[in-house]
Amino acid sequence: MLINLLLLVLGFVLLVRGADVFVDGAVAIARRWHIPEIIIGLTIVAMGTSAPESAVSIASAFRGANGVAIGNVFGSNIANIFLILGVSAAISPLLVGKNTVRYEIPFVGFITLLLMWFGWQYGVISHGAAVVLCGLFVLFLAYLYRISNGANVEDMPNAKYMSGWKIILFVVGGIAALVIGSNLTVTSAVAIARALNVSDRIIGLTIIAIGTSLPELVTCVIAALKGQSDIAIGNIVGSNIFNILFVLGIAGLIHAIPFDAAFIADGAIAMLAVILLFAATARSGKLNHAWGIAFIAIYIAYIAYTVM
Repeated sequence: MLINLLLLVLGFVLLVRGADVFVDGAVAIARRWHIPEIIIGLTIVAMGTSAPESAVSIASAFRGANGVAIGNVFGSNIANIFLILGVSAAISPLLVGKNTVRYEIPFVGFITLLLMWFGWQYGVISHGAAVVLCGLFVLFLAYLYRISNGANVEDMPNAKYMSGWKIILFVVGGIAALVIGSNLTVTSAVAIARALNVSDRIIGLTIIAIGTSLPELVTCVIAALKGQSDIAIGNIVGSNIFNILFVLGIAGLIHAIPFDAAFIADGAIAMLAVILLFAATARSGKLNHAWGIAFIAIYIAYIAYTVM
């Protein structure tokens, strides 16, 4: 028990320090190469913090046991909006850019509905559906390239100037610390829960579900505290897009993914999260404290209902 408690503390330290370094490295990229922070959040930060989900889903596809991939993606996307953006906004209001409200958030809703339609219509994410998902991911990257070229990047006087090698060290080292920290935290938390006779089902619905989202959670909170709203919002929106289009797209290319009818309910909750995020930000252009607290309450209710 004592060893697991020490590993839990070490995991959290790695998460916090890794997120801090990772955000600094991401902001340095934006400053050095004049790339808008939202683009960095939607790409490097989103893909880096989604590493645990990607590893689990794609590795299970190679083993032919990827039925859990869809549940993993829906669960992660729900936690990303309700839990992670909720906690981040409760700490500090998050400004949301016009492009994100007009295009990127609705795009998350579109691909969520598309995934649900594939599952409802065919009962499986086939190779053909996976090709469509991968194709949409390529189009999304093309969209990011286009808006990054036409963007007017503001100076970031508070951002640290770093050499190219230092940026690579911060980004790669930060991602490594996030992945190792999340693994240590989840593994030790599961061991402690089992020692306290907590059932595997409850562990899976709580510790594992939240644990795989720890990199996004800590990165968003650190970004919010540093005043980097675009990094925080881009991280979550980009992670949700990456989870559906890339993770499920690649997993589906490796092996067709069975879509259980029960996933429709999870997809509906994921869609509700997107709708509420759009409603919260469409008029004001920011996610404020009140919405953050509401999102947290909804997530707690969702977890309680799922467990019960």
